[in-house]
Amino acid sequence: MFETIVTYFESIDPVLAALYATLFTWGVTALGASAVFFFKTMHRALLDGMLGFTGGVMVAASYWSLLSPAIEMSSGEGFTKVMPAAIGFILGALFLFGLDKALPHLHINFKETEKEGIKTPWQRTTLLVLAITLHNIPEGLAVGVLFGGVAAGIPEASIAGALTLAIGIGIQNFPEGIAVSMPLRRMGMKRSKSFMYGQASALVEPIAGVLGAVAVTFFTPILPYALAFAAGAMIFVVVEEVIPETQRDKNTDIATLGFIGGFVVMMSLDVALG
Repeated sequence: MFETIVTYFESIDPVLAALYATLFTWGVTALGASAVFFFKTMHRALLDGMLGFTGGVMVAASYWSLLSPAIEMSSGEGFTKVMPAAIGFILGALFLFGLDKALPHLHINFKETEKEGIKTPWQRTTLLVLAITLHNIPEGLAVGVLFGGVAAGIPEASIAGALTLAIGIGIQNFPEGIAVSMPLRRMGMKRSKSFMYGQASALVEPIAGVLGAVAVTFFTPILPYALAFAAGAMIFVVVEEVIPETQRDKNTDIATLGFIGGFVVMMSLDVALG
């Protein structure tokens, strides 16, 4: 089955493939958000465990799918070989740092008095959606950059690796969709509106995916930097947002085990399929 999908994606334009792959990751977010049609609330421990799983997937993907290929495709030896990945990683983290400070948002388990970014009269619901949208920018970018590497003919970039990353991102997007829609439903929002907000948080992924693929296609030498850039952005999100969100209640062990599970799943997918 996976080989058939790889064969199909090899037959189409890599930028179009990036669009299809990130539409898939958005679709899985929408599937998670659809849980509001069946449940009104979700146990906090389960939510924390799923968010931990999300963090584990993102950390594993950052190394196996992004940083490791970035280092392998860099020329030179020693510090010279690792510099593109190090520079890209730092720039990616700084990029998300800037967005985090500028974009108004509110993390899922945080009080309204703890909202971040510039001051705004926007409602809590909008701020919650923007917080998850921040998570999704580097995810879409990471998938797109890998497909862009395929278009550029870089040996270390493969359709199988890009699809594996998309599958991993999609898996962790399922709990993200739940994590947005469920709190909104619990706040009294209608099921349909909670769903719309939940799925909308991932609409940025196809946009970031296509932009990443196009950028690498036209500027091939930036690929190692771009891969590491996406990794740095993802790690920033995990450390600054995902992990703190899971540590606000008494479910730290569950969240940690979820993280371990997500890490193992993504590592296994990348090694077995990528």
